[in-house]
Amino acid sequence: MPASAAPDAPPLLSVSGLTKRFANVVALSGVSLDLRAGEIHALCGENGAGKSTLMKILSGVYRPDEGEIRYRGRVTRLAGFSHAQTLGIVMIHQELNLVPHLTVAENIWLGREPKRGIFIDRAQQRAGAEACLTRLGVVIDPDAQVATLPIAQQQLVEIAKALSMNAKLLIMDEPTSSLGEADATRLLAVIQDLKRSGVGIVYISHRLDELAQIADRVSVLRDGQWIWTKPYAETSIDDIVAAMVGRSLDEHYPPPTRTPTDDVLLRVQGLVRRGGTGPVDFELRRGEILGFAGLIGAGRTEVARAVFGADPVEAAHIELQGRSLRIRSPIDAIREGLAYVSEDRKAHGLAVNMSVAHNITLASMGRMANALGFIRFDREEAAAAEYVQRLGIRTPSTAQTVRLLSGGNQQKVVIAKWLLRDARVIFFDEPTRGIDVGAKHAIYELMDQLAAEGRGVVLISSDLPEILGLTDRVAVFREGRIAAVLPTRETTQEEIMRHASVRSTQAQPAQPAPEPAHAP
Repeated sequence: MPASAAPDAPPLLSVSGLTKRFANVVALSGVSLDLRAGEIHALCGENGAGKSTLMKILSGVYRPDEGEIRYRGRVTRLAGFSHAQTLGIVMIHQELNLVPHLTVAENIWLGREPKRGIFIDRAQQRAGAEACLTRLGVVIDPDAQVATLPIAQQQLVEIAKALSMNAKLLIMDEPTSSLGEADATRLLAVIQDLKRSGVGIVYISHRLDELAQIADRVSVLRDGQWIWTKPYAETSIDDIVAAMVGRSLDEHYPPPTRTPTDDVLLRVQGLVRRGGTGPVDFELRRGEILGFAGLIGAGRTEVARAVFGADPVEAAHIELQGRSLRIRSPIDAIREGLAYVSEDRKAHGLAVNMSVAHNITLASMGRMANALGFIRFDREEAAAAEYVQRLGIRTPSTAQTVRLLSGGNQQKVVIAKWLLRDARVIFFDEPTRGIDVGAKHAIYELMDQLAAEGRGVVLISSDLPEILGLTDRVAVFREGRIAAVLPTRETTQEEIMRHASVRSTQAQPAQPAPEPAHAP
């Protein structure tokens, strides 16, 4: 356990009685808590509990309807996000706030560019960016265009940008949600360094096991209300979960109800991505949850996207229920009964400014239209309402704009879209990234239910306990290929990591002798 900040030290920040309403919805109700300099204060709660609303008030995005904020001993009214930053209050959002077509260095110093006369000092800008990245212990080219970086590296750029502002109060919203084990460990060490330098940190994370490494105190919100604040040493993960959801989750992973068969539902052979590595061979059985594990950049997501037709391939032979498929685009994949729930749901899974109903029916528009091709809105509403009820999507109505939903409910909308389409095989790419334990449990149960119905489920996850808790077999990726396929109940995290990171001296067959691959 890290040493706590002095309990008698005056608060760096204290809030009392904060209330925020949106129309008839009370997002926060009388919330009070404080933060000391040199303290890491964890904030926990389900999606929709009010965490994001509270953080947006503290970072100047929203103004409270009631209550008081004291910062460094003075009553403070934040006039906006920029005003908060000038006071040393910086927030790192879970949803990335980067400009894709600019370089890493340009993003880190955006709006605060070092100048030489009237011109931007590019050399100083680059050197400053490099220093921030070095402090994080990562190797990212400051001249690289952000759009070319994987999500995990974009998250690190976002954190480097915050470090460049010399914050006194740092709000971190799910900073490790996109990171692998090594990058997450490195970031937690940086957070400890910031704490030792006197920075006060509000830390929001659904990875509750992280809190034992860094948190001094923890506060829990539920339904917009403060539940309790305790020193972390005096509580436990079970206590936190029970306070978050108002009930005990006896099983982190629900007991399986499915019974995998030997019937091969999806067979992929000789898959070679264009400009990538390979070949990749794997089989997915009916009623099975197959895990894709491996280090970031090992090719897990890329293989799923290639099978789905989102990325071009040089060669592949794909069979669904014994029938050869020719997949040249996602349209072909969707037509054949394949679905892909992407790791970045807002960029690739949702039309965030459209309604819940429109999003759920987006892949099934033909079924919503009449003979003349016009949308039957009554049919659309009925279909959306069925899946809102079936998946327990928390929304005021099916007309609600998706971007206003919590992360867990947004994820359920994406899944509903594919269930309405009656997909036979669903790839879930980091499906629980950035969502709370209650929503995670619901999605775990849903994946098990889908497999029990005879569908095939592929779970791509960087969370090894999640892989071990949910899957029947796990395919371990290394350098663009499958290094091993292991029965989940007979393996361990250590064995998976060994296959993922160490080149074996003996060839490790990914599947029993596959048939020769064919060009598509």
